[in-house]
Amino acid sequence: MEKITQKQAAGMEGAVARWYARQRASAPQLAAVRRFAAEVTAGLPAGAAVLEVAPGPGHLAVETARLGFAVTGLDLSRTFVEIATGNARRAGVHVDVLQGDAADLPFPDGSFDLVVCQAAFKNFGRPVRALDEMHRVLRPGGRAVIQDMSREASRAAVDDEIRGMGLTPLNALMTKVPLLALRRRAYSRDLFARLAAESAFGTCEIRTEGISVEVRLTRPAR
Repeated sequence: MEKITQKQAAGMEGAVARWYARQRASAPQLAAVRRFAAEVTAGLPAGAAVLEVAPGPGHLAVETARLGFAVTGLDLSRTFVEIATGNARRAGVHVDVLQGDAADLPFPDGSFDLVVCQAAFKNFGRPVRALDEMHRVLRPGGRAVIQDMSREASRAAVDDEIRGMGLTPLNALMTKVPLLALRRRAYSRDLFARLAAESAFGTCEIRTEGISVEVRLTRPAR
C-alpha cells in the first residue's frame, strides 16, 4: 500500500470520519443519493452484484441495497466500515462492508455486474491500478461508474453545491475549506480520459455537471 494512501486513510478515521458522516446525512444529500442509486443501477437485472469502492458512511450502498441488489462495500477506513455497517443494519438491509485497498480488491475475477465509486477516486494513490482492479472484478459487459469532484469546478459552483447540502453555517464553512483544497487533487476531464486510456478499460465516457465529473467505463462482453 502506498504511503499517500495510508496517510489519507489515517485522516479519515475516528472523530474526523464520524464528523464527515454526519455532514453527509442531511435530507437534501440523502435525497440526491437515492436519485443517483436509481440512476446508476438502471437496467441491471434483479439481484445483480454491486461493489461500491470507498463507500464512506455507506448511504449509497444502503440505497442500492434497498433497490434489491446484492451490495458489497470496501473502504480503507476502519471507522467508515463500522459506520456503513451500522447504517445498513439500521436501514434493515444487508450490505457486506469490508476493510481494504482499492488498488488490491480482495475479490475473484468477474465478481460484479457494477462497480461504483463516489467522491473518493481523487484520494487513491494508484489510480490506474484501481481502474485495472475494477476492470478485473467486473463480469464481461459490466460497467464501472466513478463520480467525483472536477478539478475544473468553479468557486461559484462549489458555493452552489454547499448551499444545497442543507448544512448549518458553521458546518458549511468547515466543508467549503477542505472541498476547495480537494479540488486541487481532483481530476479534470482530460486527466480522467488519460487514466482510462492507460488502464485495462482503454476508454471511457465522461460528463460534467456542477462540481462533479462522472466517468463511465465498460468491460467489453466476450
